[in-house]
Amino acid sequence: MRIIAGKLKGRVLHEPHGYKTHPMGEKIRGALFNVLGDIQGLSFLDAFAGSGALIFEAISRGAASAVAIEKDRPAYGVIERNAKELKLGKEVDTIRANCGGWSIHNMEKKFDVVLLAPPYDNLQESLLHTLTKRHTKPDGLVVLDWPTKIEPPEFDGMKVASNKTYGDAQLVFYNKK
Repeated sequence: MRIIAGKLKGRVLHEPHGYKTHPMGEKIRGALFNVLGDIQGLSFLDAFAGSGALIFEAISRGAASAVAIEKDRPAYGVIERNAKELKLGKEVDTIRANCGGWSIHNMEKKFDVVLLAPPYDNLQESLLHTLTKRHTKPDGLVVLDWPTKIEPPEFDGMKVASNKTYGDAQLVFYNKK
């Protein structure tokens, strides 16, 4: 896996191994950032960070800051390793925690873009609703990576702006109503 575009283009990222994460492929990641367009100066939250590829891609493309939350110890170690090798200290905050617990203690933190790519075997829609409501800025955007076999959730106060399907995954883009 590598970073697709921006100042870190071509840099190789380490990946966690095992069943607990489902890293987004380069094609889908590229499509996600093409839909987002210009992200200069924006803040990102990746609540199920896996390898951290989404936040590293965001920083590479000009995002001002990113928070990566991952509860799985080996996956978190991979994010830390990637951040260190990419020399991303100030721009990236890596947190090993359950995102629900983190959210309770960080209710005031708001982001321009909230990335939600939960493990497909543990989708927890109520947690996704909470993260969306608490941590999306008033003019913010939520991107949900969701299995195509399941109808994506509706979030209070948000509408689906776009929905793109890639094999067994769909990217659902929400913005405020």
